[in-house]
Amino acid sequence: MRKTKEEKIFNFVNLVFMVFFTIIIAFPLINIVALSFNDPLDALKGGIFLWPRKFTFESYYTVLENHAIYLAFIVSVSKTIVGIVLHTFVTAITAYALTREDLIGRKWFEIMGILTMFVNGGMIPTFLVFKSYGLLNNFWVYILPVLFSFYDVIIMMNFFRGIPRSLEESAEIDGATPFTVFAKIIIPLSLPVIATIALYHGVYQWNDYMTANIYVNNENLFPLQQLLYKIVSENLSPTVATGTAVVRQTTSQSMQLATMVITTIPVVAVYPFLQKYFVSGLTLGAVKE
Repeated sequence: MRKTKEEKIFNFVNLVFMVFFTIIIAFPLINIVALSFNDPLDALKGGIFLWPRKFTFESYYTVLENHAIYLAFIVSVSKTIVGIVLHTFVTAITAYALTREDLIGRKWFEIMGILTMFVNGGMIPTFLVFKSYGLLNNFWVYILPVLFSFYDVIIMMNFFRGIPRSLEESAEIDGATPFTVFAKIIIPLSLPVIATIALYHGVYQWNDYMTANIYVNNENLFPLQQLLYKIVSENLSPTVATGTAVVRQTTSQSMQLATMVITTIPVVAVYPFLQKYFVSGLTLGAVKE
């Protein structure tokens, strides 16, 4: 189809804006990578933008020599995987139950769930509750408080309602129980929205540092983001923060930047493979005929 003059102007303006917007976002990221690979002492002179002036792995060697970062990596991976599995399962089974018209009190459950999106107990009451449950300095403090999210339940409910009810009725006529219908019909047809919720929660778990900052004092339970937060906020290198002697010529800035890059790599590597599910899950869950 031939485009009108107005459409061509709009597309050109839109293209210019998106290119400018991309440059604004990409430049700081590229600059961080360039500085992290530059000689730490040379970087203090400034003038480095898109490419390192004196290329070196010195900062990365120093970061990776510290055992604390490996322990933090294990904690981050563990809480992300466990959190994704449990959160997605609880969200899916709750959303499926709330889409069943024969569920007694379904409307009241939905109202109570919506209230949790607007009402919060506050930091001090939450801290006292976690303390009474023994979650302080406990790995499960990363998992249990965010095990359920009604926002994610709403997304899954909208998707489940788009699945033809006739499929469930056919299975029920053949003697299938609600759990069988859920496991063998609903779940296989809902992989896009499940991947969406898993991506949402996985990114949250990987980037979350506030939970550890408030509720965890044991350095053996620090995730990568909390270790990075400690390095940046205290202006220390990982080795100085953990009491290990520094033998390489590095600076606190170079160590911070190298740690930032290392903590970002897993999300950057995984996200492109889940992006299509992220987009399709949102659109299919929102459109109803």
